[in-house]
Amino acid sequence: MIQVKNITVAYGDLIAVDEVSFDVPPGFVLAVSGPSGAGKSSLLWAIAGAVEVLTGKVEVDGLVIGGRPAAAAHGVVLIPQGNGLARVLTARENLTIPLLANGKDPDEAHVVVESALKAVGLEESGDHLVEELSGGEQQRVAVARGIAQHGRVILADESTSELDSTNRERVLDLLRSQANQGAAVVIATHDPTVAAAADGHALMDEGHLTWLRRL
Repeated sequence: MIQVKNITVAYGDLIAVDEVSFDVPPGFVLAVSGPSGAGKSSLLWAIAGAVEVLTGKVEVDGLVIGGRPAAAAHGVVLIPQGNGLARVLTARENLTIPLLANGKDPDEAHVVVESALKAVGLEESGDHLVEELSGGEQQRVAVARGIAQHGRVILADESTSELDSTNRERVLDLLRSQANQGAAVVIATHDPTVAAAADGHALMDEGHLTWLRRL
C-alpha cells in the first residue's frame, strides 16, 4: 500500500508537487498523466525517497519513506525516465549488480536476470554494452532491471515513451504482472493508451493531482 499524505515538493521557489494526497493499494496500477513540467516525475521520485518532501509524508506498508536507501531496502523500485543505466556496463550487468548488492545469491540472481531479459525480448542482447543498444532497447533493459527486483512498489517514469506498440504492450503486461503478484504500480505517462490500460488515471497539472478515473 502506497499512502501519499499531503506532500509538497519544491525546488527553490518552484513548487513541483503541491499538497498531493492519494493511496495506491497492492495489485492496483495507477497512471499519472499531464504535460511536461507538471510534477509527474517529482511525484514518483518523492514516493521513491529520491527527493526531499517539504511537507507531508509518504508511507509504504506503514513505513514512512525518509530517503532512497530506506525506500529501496523496503522494496520501492524506481524505473527512472532516461533509464538510469550505467552505459559502460552490459545489459546483464546492469540487472545483476543491484541484485547482488541486495544480497541475492549469484546463482539465483543469474536465473532472475535471464528471465527478466527474456521477458522484455532481449535475451540475446545481455552481453551488449548499454551504449550499443537503441533508445528503445535501453528502456526495455531499465524495465527488466525494475521487474527483476520484485518490488512491493514499482514506479515507472515514462517507461514506454520510446517503444513501438508491440513492446509497449509487452511492458504494460509485465507491469500488470507485477501488480498481479501484489505490487502497487504507478506509471507516469504521456500516452493515452497506457493510461487507458491502467486501473486508475490521475492528472497532474502545475503540481496538483486530479482523479480522472479511480476504483
